[in-house]
Amino acid sequence: MFARVLDFELKLEKKDDFVKVLENQVLPILKNQTGFLEILTLFPENMKQVRVCTLSLWNTKSDADRYDRETYNKVFDIVKPFLATPVNINFYNLETTLCEHFVEALTA
Repeated sequence: MFARVLDFELKLEKKDDFVKVLENQVLPILKNQTGFLEILTLFPENMKQVRVCTLSLWNTKSDADRYDRETYNKVFDIVKPFLATPVNINFYNLETTLCEHFVEALTA
């Protein structure tokens, strides 16, 4: 498995709208991408901090690369009004043997 991790600051007053846009506009786009498995959006416990992290999980690096090349700009344009800072993107290999229960839940 492969992960794309995005890290950015959200406009605090836009959090609820951001979540709705993720659910209603971004998630349907992601679900249509080959190899997409799941997206996890992490908000800080104390929302005085507005640093947000999203992890999208993919079957393979090539699936994530294809999304990055062909579709990410469309998704970025949708969420851009909610962002307070540029998005930092990092890529990771997911060691599935260390998270067997999570992998089982994804494939169930």
